[in-house]
Formats: sequence, structure tokens, C-alpha cells
Amino acid sequence: MTAAQGAVPFELPLFPLKSVLFPGALLPLKVFEARYLDLVGRCLREGAPFGVVSLREGAEAGRDAVRFEREGVLARIDDVDAEQAGILKVRCRGTHRFAIDGEPRRQSDGLWLATVSLIPDDDAVAPEAALQPTVQALISAIGTLQEQGHTPFVEPYRFNDAGWVANRWCEILPISLAAKQKLMALPSPSSRLALVDEYLRGKGVVP
Repeated sequence: MTAAQGAVPFELPLFPLKSVLFPGALLPLKVFEARYLDLVGRCLREGAPFGVVSLREGAEAGRDAVRFEREGVLARIDDVDAEQAGILKVRCRGTHRFAIDGEPRRQSDGLWLATVSLIPDDDAVAPEAALQPTVQALISAIGTLQEQGHTPFVEPYRFNDAGWVANRWCEILPISLAAKQKLMALPSPSSRLALVDEYLRGKGVVP
């Protein structure tokens, strides 16, 4: 699957979550519902992704009514561990953004399917000079997390890429899901980083 295929709509199974996945982000999942266990098995067999969409209403588990966002991110499975019978620990990575075309459909087992089109990937643009303090603050934040024994992001780190820096900040900032969703879907990586910079300056994180 490549971003160049975005002009060709395709059917995608959806995994609604109370979180926002960003391209390049790690996504650990604990899977136990039959519909998602089957989904993981199919994705592994076919080497195919599934789509993560952020929930507006409803629960992640169960089959109650849910509402989710129209834009999401493909998740590629990197590793699966059978923690115990009927439960899988799945390690995924966000790849490309997508937009849902038309109305999603729910299968009899509760799994959501949708016809989607890929959204163009961020252009690789360097952070503006005025935003370098926000880049340096992310470098410091990563160093602090590593000292605490955490590896929050996938290497290699791309501090010269405005979209990458903005996305990593969006993952760890304590902002609402709605705000994260808007930032994820924003087409301009420079604008996304500028908004992150504005937030950090407002909180005194960046002088």
C-alpha cells in the first residue's frame, strides 16, 4: 500500500478507538473480541493493513451504536504475541492517512468496513527557523523519556521534518481527541507544527 494508490478507493476494515493514530506512530493493542482476532489473523495472512478511526461516541468493545471520524490512519501490524488464550498483544505502526467515502457498513460479526481513499502524505519540509525551539524541546522530551526507560517513538528520528516533529508532539500532548483529530487531518505539516508551537508557548514549555 502506497500513498500513490490514494486515487483508487478500496475497502478497508476499521478499528474504532478512543485515540487518534498518527502516521509513524506506534500503536500497541490488546485484542480479545472475536471480530478483531479474526481481523488480525486476516491482516497477517494477507500482509494487509486495517484502518484506525477515532471514536466520537460509543465504546471500543461491544456492539453498541458508535460514531467515528471520517479520517483515519492505516495501521500495519509489526508484531503479535499470544499473551494468553483468546488474547493477542499486537504491535502496530501508523502509515498513511485515509478518508472514508460514503457510509461505512457493519458486518454481522460487528466489524466495520468502509470504502476509503488515501490522503496524500505530508510533504517533507524542514521546520521554519522560528519553530526550532519546539524541535529542540522534542529532542529534550525524548531524552527525558529514554532516561525513564521509555522508547516512545519509532526510529529513525526526523527532526528536520516538520510533519514528523508535529506528529510526535501531537501524540504526547495532553489535548482533546477532537483537537488531535483536527491536527492529524491538517494537510499542511508546517501549519500543524505552527499550531503545536503556539500551544507549547502558551503553556510555557517553549519560551
